[in-house]
Amino acid sequence: MSRETADLSEAEDRARVDAEEDLEDLALGDDYALTPEFVAMVVDAADRGDAERLRELLAALHPADVADLMGFLSSDYRDEVLLHLDPEALAEILSELDTEIREEVLETVAPATLAKALEELDSDDAADLVDDLEDDKRAAVLAAMPETERAAIESSLAYEDETAGRLMQREVVWAPQFWTVGQTIDHFRREAEDLPELFFDVYVVDPSHRPVGAVPVSHLLRSRRDAPLAQIMEPVSEIPVLMDQEEVAYIFDKYHLISAPVVEPGGRLVGQITVDDIMAVIQEESEEDILALAGVSNADRNANVLDMVKARLPWLLINTLTAAIAASVIRAFEGEILKLVTLAMLMPIVASLGGNAGTQTLAVAVRGLASKELSAVNSAQTVFREMAVGLSNGVALAAVTGVVVFLLFHDPRLSLAFGLALIVNLFVASLAGALVPLALERMGRDPAVSSSVFVTFATDFTGFFAFLGIAALILL
Repeated sequence: MSRETADLSEAEDRARVDAEEDLEDLALGDDYALTPEFVAMVVDAADRGDAERLRELLAALHPADVADLMGFLSSDYRDEVLLHLDPEALAEILSELDTEIREEVLETVAPATLAKALEELDSDDAADLVDDLEDDKRAAVLAAMPETERAAIESSLAYEDETAGRLMQREVVWAPQFWTVGQTIDHFRREAEDLPELFFDVYVVDPSHRPVGAVPVSHLLRSRRDAPLAQIMEPVSEIPVLMDQEEVAYIFDKYHLISAPVVEPGGRLVGQITVDDIMAVIQEESEEDILALAGVSNADRNANVLDMVKARLPWLLINTLTAAIAASVIRAFEGEILKLVTLAMLMPIVASLGGNAGTQTLAVAVRGLASKELSAVNSAQTVFREMAVGLSNGVALAAVTGVVVFLLFHDPRLSLAFGLALIVNLFVASLAGALVPLALERMGRDPAVSSSVFVTFATDFTGFFAFLGIAALILL
Protein backbone atom coordinates (compact mmCIF):
# COMPACT_ATOMS: atom_id res chain seq x y z
CA MET A 1 0.00 0.00 0.00
CA SER A 2 1.40 3.43 -0.95
CA ARG A 3 1.82 6.18 1.62
CA GLU A 4 -0.84 8.29 -0.14
CA THR A 5 -3.33 5.39 0.02
CA ALA A 6 -2.56 4.77 3.70
CA ASP A 7 -3.03 8.46 4.52
CA LEU A 8 -6.35 8.47 2.65
CA SER A 9 -7.51 5.37 4.53
CA GLU A 10 -6.59 6.94 7.89
CA ALA A 11 -8.43 10.13 6.92
CA GLU A 12 -11.54 8.15 6.01
CA ASP A 13 -11.38 6.29 9.33
CA ARG A 14 -11.07 9.55 11.24
CA ALA A 15 -13.96 11.05 9.30
CA ARG A 16 -16.10 7.99 10.02
CA VAL A 17 -15.29 8.14 13.75
CA ASP A 18 -16.05 11.89 13.83
CA ALA A 19 -19.36 11.27 12.07
CA GLU A 20 -20.33 8.59 14.60
CA GLU A 21 -19.45 10.88 17.48
CA ASP A 22 -21.53 13.67 15.92
CA LEU A 23 -24.48 11.30 15.61
CA GLU A 24 -24.10 10.25 19.24
CA ASP A 25 -24.16 13.89 20.32
CA LEU A 26 -27.21 14.53 18.18
CA ALA A 27 -29.05 11.40 19.32
CA LEU A 28 -29.21 12.14 23.04
CA GLY A 29 -30.12 15.26 24.96
CA ASP A 30 -28.57 16.38 28.22
CA ASP A 31 -30.97 14.08 30.06
CA TYR A 32 -29.82 11.06 27.99
CA ALA A 33 -33.23 10.83 26.31
CA LEU A 34 -33.51 10.47 22.54
CA THR A 35 -34.01 13.78 20.76
CA PRO A 36 -37.00 14.32 18.41
CA GLU A 37 -34.55 15.32 15.67
CA PHE A 38 -32.77 11.96 15.77
CA VAL A 39 -36.02 10.01 15.77
CA ALA A 40 -37.10 12.04 12.74
CA MET A 41 -33.82 11.14 10.99
CA VAL A 42 -34.49 7.44 11.56
CA VAL A 43 -38.04 7.76 10.19
CA ASP A 44 -36.78 9.71 7.19
CA ALA A 45 -34.10 7.09 6.38
CA ALA A 46 -36.72 4.34 6.62
CA ASP A 47 -39.13 6.23 4.37
CA ARG A 48 -36.43 6.72 1.74
CA GLY A 49 -35.36 3.09 1.96
CA ASP A 50 -31.81 4.22 2.74
CA ALA A 51 -30.54 1.05 4.43
CA GLU A 52 -26.96 2.31 4.75
CA ARG A 53 -28.04 5.50 6.52
CA LEU A 54 -30.38 3.55 8.79
CA ARG A 55 -27.59 1.18 9.83
CA GLU A 56 -25.33 4.18 10.45
CA LEU A 57 -27.92 5.79 12.72
CA LEU A 58 -28.53 2.58 14.66
CA ALA A 59 -24.80 1.95 15.06
CA ALA A 60 -24.46 5.29 16.85
CA LEU A 61 -26.82 4.17 19.63
CA HIS A 62 -26.32 2.01 22.69
CA PRO A 63 -28.66 -1.03 22.71
CA ALA A 64 -30.68 0.56 25.52
CA ASP A 65 -31.17 3.66 23.36
CA VAL A 66 -32.24 1.52 20.39
CA ALA A 67 -34.82 -0.06 22.70
CA ASP A 68 -36.08 3.43 23.58
CA LEU A 69 -36.17 4.29 19.89
CA MET A 70 -38.42 1.31 19.21
CA GLY A 71 -40.91 2.76 21.68
CA PHE A 72 -41.20 5.95 19.61
CA LEU A 73 -41.74 4.13 16.31
CA SER A 74 -44.85 2.55 14.82
CA SER A 75 -44.97 -1.19 14.08
CA ASP A 76 -43.98 -0.71 10.44
CA TYR A 77 -40.89 1.30 11.31
CA ARG A 78 -39.92 -1.21 14.01
CA ASP A 79 -40.03 -3.98 11.43
CA GLU A 80 -37.75 -1.92 9.20
CA VAL A 81 -35.27 -1.38 12.05
CA LEU A 82 -35.24 -5.11 12.88
CA LEU A 83 -34.05 -5.90 9.35
CA HIS A 84 -30.81 -4.03 10.02
CA LEU A 85 -29.86 -5.59 13.36
CA ASP A 86 -27.44 -8.51 13.58
CA PRO A 87 -28.23 -11.32 16.08
CA GLU A 88 -25.82 -9.96 18.72
CA ALA A 89 -27.32 -6.46 18.60
CA LEU A 90 -30.84 -7.87 18.52
CA ALA A 91 -30.11 -9.95 21.62
CA GLU A 92 -28.97 -6.95 23.63
CA ILE A 93 -31.91 -4.83 22.49
CA LEU A 94 -34.55 -7.46 23.25
CA SER A 95 -33.58 -7.47 26.91
CA GLU A 96 -34.08 -3.69 27.10
CA LEU A 97 -37.45 -3.40 25.35
CA ASP A 98 -40.67 -2.52 27.13
CA THR A 99 -42.84 -5.58 27.71
CA GLU A 100 -45.55 -4.77 25.15
CA ILE A 101 -43.08 -3.94 22.38
CA ARG A 102 -40.90 -6.93 23.19
CA GLU A 103 -43.82 -9.32 22.82
CA GLU A 104 -44.65 -7.77 19.44
CA VAL A 105 -41.04 -7.96 18.27
CA LEU A 106 -40.64 -11.56 19.44
CA GLU A 107 -43.62 -12.59 17.35
CA THR A 108 -42.27 -10.70 14.32
CA VAL A 109 -38.73 -12.09 14.24
CA ALA A 110 -38.25 -15.44 12.48
CA PRO A 111 -37.57 -18.42 14.80
CA ALA A 112 -34.12 -19.10 13.33
CA THR A 113 -33.05 -15.46 13.75
CA LEU A 114 -34.44 -15.36 17.26
CA ALA A 115 -32.63 -18.58 18.16
CA LYS A 116 -29.30 -17.08 17.07
CA ALA A 117 -29.98 -13.96 19.10
CA LEU A 118 -30.82 -15.96 22.22
CA GLU A 119 -27.51 -17.84 21.94
CA GLU A 120 -25.77 -14.50 22.59
CA LEU A 121 -27.54 -14.02 25.93
CA ASP A 122 -26.95 -15.45 29.38
CA SER A 123 -29.34 -18.27 30.20
CA ASP A 124 -31.44 -16.15 32.59
CA ASP A 125 -32.08 -13.43 30.00
CA ALA A 126 -32.72 -16.00 27.28
CA ALA A 127 -35.23 -17.86 29.46
CA ASP A 128 -37.02 -14.61 30.26
CA LEU A 129 -37.46 -13.89 26.56
CA VAL A 130 -38.54 -17.42 25.65
CA ASP A 131 -41.14 -17.30 28.39
CA ASP A 132 -42.84 -14.42 26.54
CA LEU A 133 -43.32 -16.47 23.36
CA GLU A 134 -46.51 -18.21 22.32
CA ASP A 135 -46.31 -22.00 22.62
CA ASP A 136 -45.87 -22.67 18.87
CA LYS A 137 -43.22 -19.99 18.46
CA ARG A 138 -41.44 -21.15 21.60
CA ALA A 139 -41.22 -24.72 20.32
CA ALA A 140 -39.86 -23.53 16.96
CA VAL A 141 -37.22 -21.30 18.57
CA LEU A 142 -36.04 -23.96 21.03
CA ALA A 143 -35.84 -26.52 18.23
CA ALA A 144 -33.51 -24.19 16.31
CA MET A 145 -31.11 -23.80 19.24
CA PRO A 146 -28.10 -26.01 20.11
CA GLU A 147 -28.79 -28.73 22.67
CA THR A 148 -26.77 -27.12 25.49
CA GLU A 149 -28.44 -23.72 25.29
CA ARG A 150 -31.87 -25.29 24.87
CA ALA A 151 -31.42 -27.48 27.95
CA ALA A 152 -30.32 -24.49 30.06
CA ILE A 153 -33.39 -22.48 29.04
CA GLU A 154 -35.81 -25.35 29.60
CA SER A 155 -34.27 -25.98 33.00
CA SER A 156 -34.74 -22.33 34.01
CA LEU A 157 -38.34 -22.31 32.78
CA ALA A 158 -39.10 -25.30 35.01
CA TYR A 159 -38.90 -23.02 38.07
CA GLU A 160 -41.75 -20.79 39.23
CA ASP A 161 -41.78 -17.20 38.04
CA GLU A 162 -40.17 -14.61 40.36
CA THR A 163 -38.00 -17.20 42.13
CA ALA A 164 -34.23 -17.43 42.32
CA GLY A 165 -34.33 -20.33 39.86
CA ARG A 166 -35.85 -18.12 37.20
CA LEU A 167 -33.59 -15.22 38.07
CA MET A 168 -30.29 -17.08 38.07
CA GLN A 169 -27.98 -17.73 35.16
CA ARG A 170 -26.60 -21.21 34.63
CA GLU A 171 -23.20 -19.92 33.55
CA VAL A 172 -21.12 -19.96 36.72
CA VAL A 173 -17.39 -20.07 37.48
CA TRP A 174 -16.29 -22.63 40.06
CA ALA A 175 -13.15 -24.46 41.13
CA PRO A 176 -12.37 -27.34 43.54
CA GLN A 177 -11.11 -26.32 46.94
CA PHE A 178 -7.78 -28.13 46.56
CA TRP A 179 -6.73 -26.01 43.55
CA THR A 180 -4.19 -23.21 43.90
CA VAL A 181 -4.51 -19.71 42.50
CA GLY A 182 -2.10 -20.58 39.68
CA GLN A 183 -4.03 -23.71 38.68
CA THR A 184 -7.28 -21.76 38.68
CA ILE A 185 -5.98 -18.91 36.51
CA ASP A 186 -4.31 -21.30 34.05
CA HIS A 187 -7.48 -23.35 33.73
CA PHE A 188 -9.59 -20.26 33.07
CA ARG A 189 -7.19 -19.09 30.38
CA ARG A 190 -7.40 -22.45 28.62
CA GLU A 191 -11.20 -22.53 28.85
CA ALA A 192 -11.76 -18.82 28.23
CA GLU A 193 -14.45 -19.37 25.60
CA ASP A 194 -16.61 -21.33 28.05
CA LEU A 195 -16.51 -18.69 30.79
CA PRO A 196 -19.40 -16.25 31.33
CA GLU A 197 -18.96 -12.89 29.63
CA LEU A 198 -18.95 -11.19 33.04
CA PHE A 199 -18.33 -12.68 36.47
CA PHE A 200 -17.19 -11.36 39.84
CA ASP A 201 -16.50 -14.40 42.02
CA VAL A 202 -15.00 -17.87 41.69
CA TYR A 203 -17.06 -20.28 43.77
CA VAL A 204 -15.03 -22.89 45.62
CA VAL A 205 -16.86 -26.24 45.78
CA ASP A 206 -16.42 -29.49 47.67
CA PRO A 207 -16.47 -32.96 46.02
CA SER A 208 -20.31 -32.90 46.12
CA HIS A 209 -20.28 -29.63 44.15
CA ARG A 210 -21.58 -27.64 47.08
CA PRO A 211 -20.16 -24.12 47.51
CA VAL A 212 -17.95 -23.79 50.55
CA GLY A 213 -16.65 -20.31 49.80
CA ALA A 214 -15.89 -17.76 47.11
CA VAL A 215 -12.84 -15.90 45.88
CA PRO A 216 -13.47 -12.45 44.35
CA VAL A 217 -11.67 -12.07 41.03
CA SER A 218 -9.82 -9.01 42.36
CA HIS A 219 -8.54 -11.07 45.31
CA LEU A 220 -7.61 -13.97 43.04
CA LEU A 221 -5.44 -11.75 40.84
CA ARG A 222 -3.59 -10.28 43.82
CA SER A 223 -2.79 -13.60 45.51
CA ARG A 224 0.32 -15.75 45.12
CA ARG A 225 0.10 -18.48 42.51
CA ASP A 226 0.88 -21.19 45.06
CA ALA A 227 -1.84 -20.07 47.50
CA PRO A 228 -4.60 -22.72 47.90
CA LEU A 229 -8.10 -21.43 47.20
CA ALA A 230 -9.26 -22.89 50.53
CA GLN A 231 -6.96 -20.46 52.34
CA ILE A 232 -8.04 -17.26 50.57
CA MET A 233 -11.74 -17.93 50.02
CA GLU A 234 -14.46 -15.95 51.80
CA PRO A 235 -17.82 -17.14 53.19
CA VAL A 236 -20.75 -17.04 50.77
CA SER A 237 -24.45 -16.28 51.14
CA GLU A 238 -26.18 -19.19 49.43
CA ILE A 239 -29.49 -18.52 47.69
CA PRO A 240 -32.00 -21.42 47.68
CA VAL A 241 -33.26 -21.99 44.17
CA LEU A 242 -36.92 -21.62 45.23
CA MET A 243 -36.46 -18.37 47.20
CA ASP A 244 -38.72 -15.47 46.15
CA GLN A 245 -36.90 -12.78 44.19
CA GLU A 246 -37.88 -10.09 46.72
CA GLU A 247 -36.10 -12.09 49.44
CA VAL A 248 -33.07 -12.43 47.16
CA ALA A 249 -33.01 -8.67 46.61
CA TYR A 250 -33.21 -8.12 50.38
CA ILE A 251 -30.19 -10.41 50.95
CA PHE A 252 -28.17 -8.62 48.27
CA ASP A 253 -29.01 -5.23 49.78
CA LYS A 254 -28.38 -6.29 53.38
CA TYR A 255 -25.02 -7.94 52.76
CA HIS A 256 -23.88 -5.68 49.89
CA LEU A 257 -23.40 -8.58 47.50
CA ILE A 258 -22.16 -8.39 43.93
CA SER A 259 -23.03 -11.99 43.15
CA ALA A 260 -24.23 -15.05 45.03
CA PRO A 261 -24.37 -18.81 44.32
CA VAL A 262 -27.76 -20.47 43.83
CA VAL A 263 -28.14 -23.96 45.28
CA GLU A 264 -30.77 -26.66 44.87
CA PRO A 265 -32.38 -28.31 47.96
CA GLY A 266 -29.44 -30.70 48.44
CA GLY A 267 -26.99 -27.79 48.49
CA ARG A 268 -25.51 -28.43 45.03
CA LEU A 269 -24.39 -25.36 43.06
CA VAL A 270 -26.68 -24.82 40.05
CA GLY A 271 -26.14 -21.19 39.08
CA GLN A 272 -25.49 -17.65 40.20
CA ILE A 273 -27.31 -14.35 40.55
CA THR A 274 -25.48 -11.10 39.85
CA VAL A 275 -26.17 -7.57 40.97
CA ASP A 276 -27.46 -6.44 37.56
CA ASP A 277 -30.31 -8.94 37.86
CA ILE A 278 -31.08 -7.66 41.35
CA MET A 279 -31.18 -4.05 40.17
CA ALA A 280 -33.87 -5.07 37.67
CA VAL A 281 -35.83 -6.82 40.43
CA ILE A 282 -35.62 -3.81 42.77
CA GLN A 283 -36.79 -1.49 40.01
CA GLU A 284 -39.62 -3.83 39.04
CA GLU A 285 -40.83 -4.31 42.62
CA SER A 286 -40.57 -0.58 43.38
CA GLU A 287 -42.61 0.30 40.30
CA GLU A 288 -45.23 -2.29 41.24
CA ASP A 289 -45.53 -0.87 44.77
CA ILE A 290 -45.77 2.72 43.56
CA LEU A 291 -48.46 1.85 41.01
CA ALA A 292 -50.31 -0.34 43.48
CA LEU A 293 -50.49 2.49 46.03
CA ALA A 294 -52.45 4.42 43.41
CA GLY A 295 -54.57 1.40 42.46
CA VAL A 296 -52.84 1.14 39.08
CA SER A 297 -51.22 -2.01 37.74
CA ASN A 298 -50.07 -1.00 34.28
CA ALA A 299 -48.42 2.30 33.40
CA ASP A 300 -46.73 1.01 30.28
CA ARG A 301 -46.77 3.65 27.58
CA ASN A 302 -47.87 1.02 25.07
CA ALA A 303 -50.62 -0.62 27.15
CA ASN A 304 -54.00 -0.61 25.44
CA VAL A 305 -56.99 1.27 26.83
CA LEU A 306 -59.03 -1.83 27.69
CA ASP A 307 -56.27 -3.37 29.82
CA MET A 308 -55.75 -0.10 31.67
CA VAL A 309 -59.49 0.25 32.35
CA LYS A 310 -59.67 -3.34 33.67
CA ALA A 311 -56.75 -2.66 36.01
CA ARG A 312 -58.06 0.60 37.45
CA LEU A 313 -61.86 0.33 37.42
CA PRO A 314 -62.24 -2.28 40.22
CA TRP A 315 -60.41 -0.08 42.74
CA LEU A 316 -62.42 2.95 41.68
CA LEU A 317 -65.62 0.97 42.27
CA ILE A 318 -64.43 -0.06 45.74
CA ASN A 319 -63.49 3.54 46.44
CA THR A 320 -66.96 4.62 45.32
CA LEU A 321 -68.52 2.25 47.85
CA THR A 322 -66.35 3.49 50.72
CA ALA A 323 -67.00 7.11 49.70
CA ALA A 324 -70.74 6.44 49.78
CA ILE A 325 -70.43 5.05 53.32
CA ALA A 326 -68.47 8.12 54.38
CA ALA A 327 -71.04 10.37 52.73
CA SER A 328 -73.79 8.71 54.76
CA VAL A 329 -72.37 10.55 57.76
CA ILE A 330 -73.27 13.83 56.07
CA ARG A 331 -76.85 12.66 55.62
CA ALA A 332 -77.03 11.81 59.31
CA PHE A 333 -76.15 15.42 60.15
CA GLU A 334 -78.30 16.95 57.41
CA GLY A 335 -80.34 18.99 59.88
CA GLU A 336 -77.26 20.52 61.50
CA ILE A 337 -75.82 21.45 58.08
CA LEU A 338 -79.08 23.18 57.09
CA LYS A 339 -78.95 25.24 60.29
CA LEU A 340 -75.31 26.26 59.72
CA VAL A 341 -74.25 26.15 56.06
CA THR A 342 -70.68 27.06 57.05
CA LEU A 343 -70.21 23.45 58.14
CA ALA A 344 -70.55 22.29 54.52
CA MET A 345 -67.76 24.66 53.53
CA LEU A 346 -65.28 23.46 56.16
CA MET A 347 -65.82 19.71 56.48
CA PRO A 348 -64.05 18.82 53.14
CA ILE A 349 -60.96 20.61 54.46
CA VAL A 350 -60.88 18.41 57.55
CA ALA A 351 -61.25 15.25 55.43
CA SER A 352 -58.64 16.40 52.89
CA LEU A 353 -55.97 17.22 55.47
CA GLY A 354 -56.59 13.87 57.15
CA GLY A 355 -56.25 12.10 53.80
CA ASN A 356 -52.89 13.73 53.15
CA ALA A 357 -51.63 12.79 56.62
CA GLY A 358 -52.82 9.20 56.14
CA THR A 359 -51.05 8.97 52.76
CA GLN A 360 -47.79 10.17 54.32
CA THR A 361 -47.92 7.52 57.03
CA LEU A 362 -49.03 4.85 54.57
CA ALA A 363 -46.09 5.52 52.25
CA VAL A 364 -43.64 5.19 55.13
CA ALA A 365 -45.26 1.98 56.38
CA VAL A 366 -45.42 0.27 52.98
CA ARG A 367 -41.81 1.18 52.29
CA GLY A 368 -40.80 -0.17 55.69
CA LEU A 369 -42.59 -3.47 55.06
CA ALA A 370 -41.07 -3.81 51.59
CA SER A 371 -37.54 -3.18 52.89
CA LYS A 372 -38.13 -5.28 56.06
CA GLU A 373 -37.36 -2.26 58.23
CA LEU A 374 -40.86 -2.67 59.66
CA SER A 375 -41.76 -6.04 61.16
CA ALA A 376 -43.46 -7.66 64.15
CA VAL A 377 -40.38 -6.78 66.22
CA ASN A 378 -40.82 -3.01 65.97
CA SER A 379 -44.43 -2.64 64.73
CA ALA A 380 -45.78 -1.43 68.11
CA GLN A 381 -43.02 1.17 68.39
CA THR A 382 -43.72 2.36 64.83
CA VAL A 383 -47.48 2.63 65.40
CA PHE A 384 -47.04 4.65 68.61
CA ARG A 385 -44.52 6.92 66.92
CA GLU A 386 -46.90 7.60 64.03
CA MET A 387 -49.73 8.26 66.51
CA ALA A 388 -47.54 10.82 68.27
CA VAL A 389 -46.66 12.45 64.94
CA GLY A 390 -50.32 12.58 63.92
CA LEU A 391 -51.37 14.09 67.22
CA SER A 392 -48.58 16.67 67.11
CA ASN A 393 -49.35 17.65 63.52
CA GLY A 394 -53.03 17.84 64.37
CA VAL A 395 -52.43 20.23 67.26
CA ALA A 396 -50.12 22.41 65.16
CA LEU A 397 -52.53 22.57 62.21
CA ALA A 398 -55.50 23.14 64.53
CA ALA A 399 -53.75 26.15 66.04
CA VAL A 400 -52.98 27.70 62.66
CA THR A 401 -56.22 26.90 60.84
CA GLY A 402 -58.33 27.68 63.89
CA VAL A 403 -57.08 31.27 63.78
CA VAL A 404 -57.83 31.44 60.03
CA VAL A 405 -61.38 30.13 60.56
CA PHE A 406 -61.94 32.70 63.32
CA LEU A 407 -60.72 35.55 61.08
CA LEU A 408 -63.05 34.42 58.30
CA PHE A 409 -66.21 33.69 60.29
CA HIS A 410 -65.65 35.51 63.63
CA ASP A 411 -67.00 32.55 65.59
CA PRO A 412 -64.70 31.12 68.31
CA ARG A 413 -66.92 28.06 68.80
CA LEU A 414 -66.68 27.21 65.08
CA SER A 415 -62.89 27.59 65.26
CA LEU A 416 -62.79 25.29 68.28
CA ALA A 417 -64.94 22.65 66.55
CA PHE A 418 -62.80 22.82 63.43
CA GLY A 419 -59.54 22.53 65.40
CA LEU A 420 -60.73 19.61 67.55
CA ALA A 421 -62.00 17.74 64.49
CA LEU A 422 -58.67 18.28 62.76
CA ILE A 423 -56.76 16.87 65.74
CA VAL A 424 -59.00 13.80 65.85
CA ASN A 425 -58.79 13.16 62.10
CA LEU A 426 -55.00 13.52 61.83
CA PHE A 427 -54.60 11.21 64.80
CA VAL A 428 -56.87 8.58 63.21
CA ALA A 429 -55.20 9.09 59.81
CA SER A 430 -51.74 8.33 61.21
CA LEU A 431 -53.11 5.36 63.13
CA ALA A 432 -54.85 3.94 60.04
CA GLY A 433 -51.87 4.64 57.80
CA ALA A 434 -49.71 2.48 60.06
CA LEU A 435 -52.18 -0.23 61.11
CA VAL A 436 -53.88 -0.97 57.76
CA PRO A 437 -50.74 -2.13 55.88
CA LEU A 438 -49.58 -4.08 58.94
CA ALA A 439 -52.94 -5.86 59.14
CA LEU A 440 -52.98 -6.65 55.43
CA GLU A 441 -49.42 -7.97 55.64
CA ARG A 442 -50.45 -10.20 58.57
CA MET A 443 -53.38 -11.49 56.47
CA GLY A 444 -51.06 -12.40 53.61
CA ARG A 445 -52.28 -9.60 51.33
CA ASP A 446 -50.11 -7.08 49.51
CA PRO A 447 -50.37 -3.88 51.58
CA ALA A 448 -49.38 -1.72 48.61
CA VAL A 449 -52.41 -2.78 46.58
CA SER A 450 -55.40 -2.04 48.81
CA SER A 451 -54.17 0.00 51.78
CA SER A 452 -54.96 3.39 50.22
CA VAL A 453 -58.65 2.55 49.78
CA PHE A 454 -59.12 1.70 53.46
CA VAL A 455 -57.03 4.62 54.72
CA THR A 456 -58.98 7.06 52.56
CA PHE A 457 -62.23 5.63 53.90
CA ALA A 458 -61.00 6.00 57.48
CA THR A 459 -59.97 9.64 57.04
CA ASP A 460 -63.12 10.66 55.14
CA PHE A 461 -65.47 8.93 57.59
CA THR A 462 -63.64 10.23 60.67
CA GLY A 463 -63.26 13.73 59.21
CA PHE A 464 -66.96 14.13 58.45
CA PHE A 465 -68.16 12.46 61.66
CA ALA A 466 -65.73 14.26 63.98
CA PHE A 467 -66.35 17.74 62.56
CA LEU A 468 -70.11 17.47 62.26
CA GLY A 469 -70.46 15.68 65.61
CA ILE A 470 -68.31 18.16 67.53
CA ALA A 471 -70.00 21.09 65.77
CA ALA A 472 -73.43 19.70 66.72
CA LEU A 473 -72.38 19.55 70.38
CA ILE A 474 -70.71 22.98 70.54
CA LEU A 475 -72.67 25.11 68.11
CA LEU A 476 -76.21 23.80 68.02
